Amino acid sequence: MYLPHGQRYDKMLYRRCGSSGLRLPAISLGLWHNFGGVDAFENMRTMLCRAFDLGITHFDLANNYGPPPGSAEENFGRALRADLGAWRDELIVSTKAGYLMWPGPYGEWGSRKYLLASLDQSLRRMGLEYVDVFYSHRPDPDTPVEETMSALDSAVRAGKALYAGISNYNPDQTARAVAVLRQLGTPCLIHQMKYSMFVRTAEQGLFERLAAEGIGGIAFSPLAQGLLTDRYVQGIPDGSRASKAGTFLKRTDVTEARLAQVRALNEIARQRGQTLAQMALGWVLRHGMMASALVGASRVGQIEQCVAAVGNLDFTPEELQRIDEIL
Repeated sequence: MYLPHGQRYDKMLYRRCGSSGLRLPAISLGLWHNFGGVDAFENMRTMLCRAFDLGITHFDLANNYGPPPGSAEENFGRALRADLGAWRDELIVSTKAGYLMWPGPYGEWGSRKYLLASLDQSLRRMGLEYVDVFYSHRPDPDTPVEETMSALDSAVRAGKALYAGISNYNPDQTARAVAVLRQLGTPCLIHQMKYSMFVRTAEQGLFERLAAEGIGGIAFSPLAQGLLTDRYVQGIPDGSRASKAGTFLKRTDVTEARLAQVRALNEIARQRGQTLAQMALGWVLRHGMMASALVGASRVGQIEQCVAAVGNLDFTPEELQRIDEIL
């Protein structure tokens, strides 16, 4: 029988999410990869329990995470029933809808029909009465933002979600969505965006918008699909994401110029007494609007290494300048 560590909150840093009363762990666990029906369930259980023991209280999912789609939520539900369910009130569980989930005209994007049906399916798969955060996973160019945001508002008012969030919205789309949610009386809590040393689009107006609106940020892919780890210092290793077909990190993305950046960044991390992954997470979290960084993992050791990043989140101006020069 699983019993969580008694000092699980002692070392984790918890950061306020925008101007809300909710605090998130600086490091959260995303179930995008390695929690699907093709993966070993016992390894998932071990990773989830160890994450909670280390103070990770936030677990992020989406309706289509797997593979196959939906299986990550099913497995997370199994883990809740087996281990973590008794501590539900200590967990922040999020899910999202927006990408293709089932065939036909109602199986993706941002219609009220799709979003609310998807949330009901997600709750059934996880065996939950509510999620803490329900996201619109991507903006829909063919559906009025008022309809999409009204679905999030309805989910909150129905008690099926505690907070509303958006993901992958640009600054202008964010401004409109936030205004609609505010008018409806359900403020936007959080924006989940792709952000790392190698993907800095959020710095082009999004952070300023979040600050103005009092919305928290949470980064996905802060390690650039594993490229910002010491695993790629010597090139593309066997068994890595870049070495496999059908992954988001392509072999063509790992150019010699990119590897030179990885090696230079790794040297700065070494001088800081950190791994490259730890420094990359600290760099993402240096921004005041970032409440948390979402990490993925295939084994417990990766989670432990990422959580250790909270021990050194400070950068000198000289370090930040050297990093910018490399990037």
